[in-house]
Amino acid sequence: MRVTINDECIGCGLCVAECPEVFDMGDEGVACVLTDDIAPDLEEKVREAAEGCPVAAIEIEED
Repeated sequence: MRVTINDECIGCGLCVAECPEVFDMGDEGVACVLTDDIAPDLEEKVREAAEGCPVAAIEIEED
């Protein structure tokens, strides 16, 4: 699984609250992805963060 944050991010922080192991708030006030290697046990949390994102800024590419 690969995860990216697109330019639509508004910095609401939902993804960080849902999965802080993968997401963080960057210096510009928008979310960023902390790792390119998503552990299998975190994949469901990442999907939930993506589904809950109010502007669909989280993009998931399955391996």
